[in-house]
Amino acid sequence: MRSRRLVVSAAAIVAAVVGVLPGTAQAADPSAPAVRQVTKQSDPKKVGASHFRTFTSGADKSVRKGPSGVARAAGVAAAGNPDLQVALSATNTGAHSLQLWADVTSADAALEVTVSWGDGKVDKLAASGSTQLLPLHTYAEVGEYTIKVGVNDVANNVHIENEVAVVTSGSEFTPYEPTRLLDTREGFRAPKAKVAPYSSARVKIGGYGTIPAGVQAVVLNVTVTNTTSAGHITAFDTGNQRPNASNINFEPGQTVPNLVVVPVGNDGSVDLYNGGWESVDLIADITGYFMPKAANGYTPMDPTRFVDTREGLGTNKGQVPGQTSFGTQIAGLRGVPQGVKAVALNVTVTGPKEAGHLIVYPGGGKIPLASNVNFTAGQTVANSVIVPVGADGSINIRNNAWAGADVVVDVVGYYSPAGKGAFMPLSPMRWLDTRDPEGAISGAFGPIAGRGYLAVPFFPEDGAVSAYVLNTTVTNTAGGGFLSVAPDPNTVEQYEKGTAVTPARPGASTLNWTKGKTVPNLVQASGGQNGIVDFWNQGWEKTDLVVDISGYYENPVINP
Repeated sequence: MRSRRLVVSAAAIVAAVVGVLPGTAQAADPSAPAVRQVTKQSDPKKVGASHFRTFTSGADKSVRKGPSGVARAAGVAAAGNPDLQVALSATNTGAHSLQLWADVTSADAALEVTVSWGDGKVDKLAASGSTQLLPLHTYAEVGEYTIKVGVNDVANNVHIENEVAVVTSGSEFTPYEPTRLLDTREGFRAPKAKVAPYSSARVKIGGYGTIPAGVQAVVLNVTVTNTTSAGHITAFDTGNQRPNASNINFEPGQTVPNLVVVPVGNDGSVDLYNGGWESVDLIADITGYFMPKAANGYTPMDPTRFVDTREGLGTNKGQVPGQTSFGTQIAGLRGVPQGVKAVALNVTVTGPKEAGHLIVYPGGGKIPLASNVNFTAGQTVANSVIVPVGADGSINIRNNAWAGADVVVDVVGYYSPAGKGAFMPLSPMRWLDTRDPEGAISGAFGPIAGRGYLAVPFFPEDGAVSAYVLNTTVTNTAGGGFLSVAPDPNTVEQYEKGTAVTPARPGASTLNWTKGKTVPNLVQASGGQNGIVDFWNQGWEKTDLVVDISGYYENPVINP
């Protein structure tokens, strides 16, 4: 992609006051928002190719049959073309797609080749003599399939067959009742001791409870607590090199949670690395996992507000009292269909009277031993949540503090049997860092101006990719504010030609910060129709932004 850095002007836009969540008093911007459109230098899909596998079945596996497909009896003389055979090799090329290599060895004769893909689809190809055939195929559903290839030589009255078992590289989501998997404070599934600096706690995922072995990725809410110095936590797949990425940033005395969607190592485990100078306690709660089989695909949404207790949206108006829960309907409202199995949220607490935490859990379910958002008195803090939806299509939210707090919930997507987005995990990688003049993408150096936004291309030329799993972190914050993340309506070409329009300022928040703080949060960001994501600094002062990518969702593109 050859886009260049641009600054775009537009009319003044009505926007929320800095430091206050959207939906409160508003004021007009004094000028148009400044925008920087950046140029992609690396391709996460190429990094994702490390997860692709190749499946083979050698030519010696070919079974020689008669023209009717009946295997020849022992001792019965073979017809002509005695060396006819086919070797098969198949490699993942995307979440749902495969490239097949069929290497045919044959005498000089006309051949009829049939490829049965294992999903009811059949391709018929014509060939002649020894040749290599390279058919591509996209499966509507991820999973395990057996590809069968038959080669028929009519003139010589012979037919051979070979087959190869394959697995798609994409995976779909299975929700899991929020469950604690690790707590170093209690010695639960780990030694009862803090995690030492520059070392890791290992969390076994595959094979625990009803979680199957072979799980590809997992959704965890990771919390760091009892901190005595500043630092960060990095989640990554066991057995791989620790990436240059972070999931949680913390300061002395803080308790900080963050959602992670992380690949699982070959041994079924995830490592949580303490990058601080002092020991910390770590807690991990699971809410779901990804397997390469048909389950629930992901559908992204533009962030949509479902709950705001300050306004009485989605529940009663007024702060949620301490030690109480409320339910809110998700399925069947504001673009979320009936039948969803889990929902991706951004949950924000604001104006709490004292310290505590929120718990988000399925409607009709029991209150789990888990937490999603931790807060102190007066703090405004957000966290991403992926939570199963109850049988009635609702979720519950509990204020586990002893005093009231306001709660805001934005829906960013959902998982359902009808969803087509299959998850492709990546070893977490740094996608942009506005502090780094030699970062992964050009045009991104320098903080985002107050009330401005950064337009970042991910896969602008791949309409199959619907959303990206990102960890966003603001740092060097010159004042208070909040970050909004939304798809950009423009194309790269419009930015290049200077015809891009200014997007509407988003009305949902992804994370909130106060002056001087470093704050992370996961976001599952839709790239819309054009593969460009806007990162809005909704504060009045500049801030730096760091974005790490750990995966993406890909839809099947099936040719007629």
